[in-house]
Amino acid sequence: MINRYSEGVYDAVVIGAGHAGCEAALALARTGMNTALLTLNLDSIAFMACNPSIGGTAKGHLVRELDALGGEMGVIADKTTLQIKMLNRGKGAAVQSLRAQADKNRYHTEMKKVLENTQNLHILQSEAVEILTDGKSVTGVLTAFGGILYCRAVVVATGVYLNGKIFAGEYSKESGPSGFAPANSLTANLIDLGFNVRRFKTGTPARLDGRTIDYSKCEIQHGEENVYPFSYTTERVPVETRPCYLTYTNEKTHEIIKNNIHRSPLYGGAIKGVGPRYCPSIEDKVVRFADKDRHQIFLEPEGEDTDEVYVQGMSTSLPHDVQKAMYRTIAGLENCEIVRYAYAIEYDCIDTLDVLPTLAYKKIDGLYTAGQVNGTSGYEEAAVQGLIAGANASLYLRGEQPLILGRDEAYAGVLIDDLVTKGTNEPYRIMTSRAEYRLHLRQDNADFRLTEKGRKAGLVNDERYAIFLRRKELLQLAKAEMDEVRSPKVCAEFMAMHGAQITGGISYKDMVKRNVSANEIRDYFGAFEGIPQDVLEMCETDARYEGYLARGIEQIEKAKRLEDKLLPEDIDYNAIDGLRIEARQKLSKIRPVSLGQASRISGVNPADIAVLMVYLKNKPLNRA
Repeated sequence: MINRYSEGVYDAVVIGAGHAGCEAALALARTGMNTALLTLNLDSIAFMACNPSIGGTAKGHLVRELDALGGEMGVIADKTTLQIKMLNRGKGAAVQSLRAQADKNRYHTEMKKVLENTQNLHILQSEAVEILTDGKSVTGVLTAFGGILYCRAVVVATGVYLNGKIFAGEYSKESGPSGFAPANSLTANLIDLGFNVRRFKTGTPARLDGRTIDYSKCEIQHGEENVYPFSYTTERVPVETRPCYLTYTNEKTHEIIKNNIHRSPLYGGAIKGVGPRYCPSIEDKVVRFADKDRHQIFLEPEGEDTDEVYVQGMSTSLPHDVQKAMYRTIAGLENCEIVRYAYAIEYDCIDTLDVLPTLAYKKIDGLYTAGQVNGTSGYEEAAVQGLIAGANASLYLRGEQPLILGRDEAYAGVLIDDLVTKGTNEPYRIMTSRAEYRLHLRQDNADFRLTEKGRKAGLVNDERYAIFLRRKELLQLAKAEMDEVRSPKVCAEFMAMHGAQITGGISYKDMVKRNVSANEIRDYFGAFEGIPQDVLEMCETDARYEGYLARGIEQIEKAKRLEDKLLPEDIDYNAIDGLRIEARQKLSKIRPVSLGQASRISGVNPADIAVLMVYLKNKPLNRA
């Protein structure tokens, strides 16, 4: 038996140094908490085990929100970008999202550097095997070496490492991602603490030697320059240093996959975990979408210091010989050499119905969870959970009110509410369609929605806050100019150029509502002097969708009336007459904090909410 010893006394310990763990540790340390960050391997800090990119549809929103709250991912992404672009350019502003190709190794080293230079933060390479408690509250963390890190709060951010197991055809091995060691001891402790544990699965494609790719047979994909960066603290968009390329699978590729589908552990039954619906393996695509004769494949550079190329769209768990054969059927890849083969990975995660909207565990005070251990998929989903969990652990230690984001306030609020109210039976991925107020939750206005909240929680420093106040001032100036009515004589010729005849004075806002761009107005009238492009675009969007935004606010206010009706912590749902059996069971398990959260639980219908409203009128009791 290993002797136990004191590794130190801390306010908080973060278990895991992936994207969730890094943000959690920074949130704690930056708010004055003496924090320890445990990682199985220092070389895996902020490691991009899958796609070397940040952002994407709805994910870009999360990164901007994270930055507005004082997080680090956007800052590091901007520093390490190889190229950046705005997705969904041809669609409305609500669904446009930033996506950057990142330098994988530099992202790791830059984040590690930030962690190492953060006051109140100690990084330790060690495996956590047990979270210590006194039965009610966290008291410390035990490492595999017998060290005890005494603390009053713990954030579990273990990613896909818990009992990790990789698969490639007939081969399987206990392993974390990319050959890193798994964590095989903590799951049993989580079960002992009362967590419900499930098994999920994800995967990654092969990495190719870029020198063996014939790019002349592929379509080049450049980034953009006329976009804003992820972080509000970044002065300008990074210059593109590497392009991406597009190619396609074909009938021969699909034939090889179909002929070897019996060798896939996914279809052979070896993999038991549930995989992500919205990021299927290539064999899954071929089977599920049998009518399609080709699928897009993006060739993405992994960094400036390597020739490795990530094959986006060809995640697989097929055996190595099949992988080599199918990759070489694709245009441009006929002579490709694989340097890292694809694999699937299974791992343990928890049922988030055991977690509060603060990301605190319901049964143990001071215990928080964040990232893929919560059943999510993606760096961005993990990072924003890490920041919220770390912030709330800090607020808990400081005896202050928690940071809870509503569905009307942030995509982060949508993400967390979905997890703790509805749960997830597969790896959860954020999407714009999940947000009912997405026109309000645009990525261009993330700071106006969230920076004040981050400041109140102690996450936003003076430099960030000064940038926000300046942007706020500039937006007010732009809106004032937008609202000012111009004389018909000044505007008639300009509007006639746009096919509109005017008889009276109009404002720039009126012009925007008639589908004239703010940039056209700026060029013609010399307007909006000193207003940055991103602020002007935000002002234009607010003007163009003014009516829709007003109706959205009405819906938000109506929904808030339910959110403001708090439910007692000790309520006995089984004793309330009129509730259906299913509703009693679901409400007793999830224990929603408000009528609004109760209304979103699957199996709780409007009649049940009406019963609860009557109950509250007769016995009002607010949570502390």
